[in-house]
Amino acid sequence: MSSSARTPSDVDRIAEGWVDTLVVLNPGIGTYIGRTSEDERLADYSPAGHERMVAATREALAALRGATPVDDIDRITIADLGSELELELEQHDAGLHLRDLNVIASPAQEIREVFDLMPTDDPAEWERIATRLHAVPRAIDGYVETLREGVGQGIVPAVRQVREVATQVRKHARPDGFFGSFTGSAKAGDAELPEPLKRHLGAGAVEASAAYGRLADFLEAELQPAARDQDAVGRDIYALQSRHFLGAAIDLDETYEWGVDELARMVAEQESIANEIKPGASVAEAIALLDADPSRKLHGTDALQRWMQETSDRAVAELAGTKFDIPAEIRTLECMIAPTQEGGIYYTGPSDDFSRPGRMWWSVPEGVTEFDTWRELTTVYHEGVPGHHLQIGQAVVNRGQLNTWRRQLAGTSGHAEGWALYAERLMQSLGYLDDPADRLGMLDGQRMRAARVVLDIGVHLGKQRPDGNGIWTGDYAFEFLAQNVNMNAGFVHFEVNRYLGWPGQAPSYKVGQRIWEQLRDEFARREGASFDIREFHRRALGLGGVGLDTLRSALLG
Repeated sequence: MSSSARTPSDVDRIAEGWVDTLVVLNPGIGTYIGRTSEDERLADYSPAGHERMVAATREALAALRGATPVDDIDRITIADLGSELELELEQHDAGLHLRDLNVIASPAQEIREVFDLMPTDDPAEWERIATRLHAVPRAIDGYVETLREGVGQGIVPAVRQVREVATQVRKHARPDGFFGSFTGSAKAGDAELPEPLKRHLGAGAVEASAAYGRLADFLEAELQPAARDQDAVGRDIYALQSRHFLGAAIDLDETYEWGVDELARMVAEQESIANEIKPGASVAEAIALLDADPSRKLHGTDALQRWMQETSDRAVAELAGTKFDIPAEIRTLECMIAPTQEGGIYYTGPSDDFSRPGRMWWSVPEGVTEFDTWRELTTVYHEGVPGHHLQIGQAVVNRGQLNTWRRQLAGTSGHAEGWALYAERLMQSLGYLDDPADRLGMLDGQRMRAARVVLDIGVHLGKQRPDGNGIWTGDYAFEFLAQNVNMNAGFVHFEVNRYLGWPGQAPSYKVGQRIWEQLRDEFARREGASFDIREFHRRALGLGGVGLDTLRSALLG
């Protein structure tokens, strides 16, 4: 990784222009990367808005195809951005935008979630929030128009997704839902906001809540009766989505069989560690023993936040300069309790100028007040250092070499989540999971990720179940996951619905880890005695986010 400035090339200018276009057409992307110029607006989710995005994609792809690279950085940009733009057009041709509804990553969530990232330190920032709240109805109405066009064309999501999302958005429509709660407690730091601004925010919250109410009405009255009963999307759509999430084409049938074997390996490893914790104990018995240990408990979200922050700070301090280069700009990671209660843990990257640091968010479900450190230690490494924060933050630091698209928007779930799982296993090898309880917690997550490969490909491709009892179905998926995770029924319910509605995404974690480890091992084989894992990490992360096929060609030629 180098901080020296590179003279921007024509390819860089095309990539920068594409980022500018994205920020204008989808202002939420601007908010995500710290550009506030469009923070008062939301994307146009209507069919006309989608067509404008498609036209811009075709224009950017044509410019990129006509550009001449001047160096390897350009060649990587052309390969990766070109692949992404082409895939966007393939998804358009498949009509995926017409059925873009799922429980975790569709406009129904995106429109609300953008407010989590908006700064709130002064009245001017709250003024922008108020104006954006007033834009929610138009965004929701455009989204409904697109889904309605899908109904007309017979391109619809699964009924299970429609029901679940309707339940989600009903919560946001309540007076005490997200928008009312968010604006009702608004302050600029510790200072009260002016009364006119409070009224502006309150009116915006009412409009946004009402818009979500209309969305729920549409989902229940129009989309649900037209939605398809089948959860599976079929091989063609699944292959398209798998490439989208990996940035690589894989043999889906071979990967399914590998997933079955990998799951068995995780189970065997867990059983071995359970015996370490208590001789003769089953995995369930070892877990029960750990769950009953008060020394491994955190009580309340304040204690959870402090423990997350202390764990993260310690990892940064100890890893810097050993197995990783950790620049000063990213030695700060803020560990946060999310303002929602949907469940899930996620990371948001720093803004380009680091005025907003990287953040790890924990969305704690309502009623959950106790947390087990043995389960969650590896999660901090996954989301923080050496996981997402190191990976994404180092790309942002490398602004002298990488254009904005490469630093902040490029990459895939397989690249990012695969790296984070790679990081978990690396922390085991570095001695950070020497406690068998912590290793069991790490394996709990690894087993779940392996199970997701089997479940996700199995359901959507209609493959034979591993137990030999027929073809995969969405209903069987709930039973299968419950057998392979030590989580409550609510977690299983949400996770399986996520997999059923977001095909190809869940396997990208474990498949991405597999590819990262294959690349490291091949890199080490080629380097021989001179192999230095710190150099491998430096070179790989210095590329920024890329698809896994691009990563392979960049590292191995």
